[in-house]
Amino acid sequence: QVQLVESGGGLVQAGGSLRLSCAASGLTFINYAMGWFRQAPGKEREFVAHITQSGSMSYYADSVKGRFTISRDNPKNTVYLQMNSLKPEDTAVYYCAADRRPIYGDYSYSRPGRYDYWGQGTQVTVSS
Repeated sequence: QVQLVESGGGLVQAGGSLRLSCAASGLTFINYAMGWFRQAPGKEREFVAHITQSGSMSYYADSVKGRFTISRDNPKNTVYLQMNSLKPEDTAVYYCAADRRPIYGDYSYSRPGRYDYWGQGTQVTVSS
């Protein structure tokens, strides 16, 4: 079965960096666009970043643009999220997700309902 397993979360001070990884199995990875979302306590799940199947294009939420970078290594079936200049408001559980039929042009990549598979999440806590 399809599995997405996130890792790399933890506790970091404001201004620090973390690199999240999401290892995929049970699917043909290159056929899927990948996204990162996050959910803080009491809040809805929100879009963070998205990368196309080939990795040639990426998209970001305004709140992380310029600080976070999404990338993928297709031979390793892994997508990454490099997070720099972290802020306390970045504290959340971070999830990766896979989309078999991405649509571009209407920001649908930012909607959780577009994605077919989800990981279990990894906690990121940024202290002030």
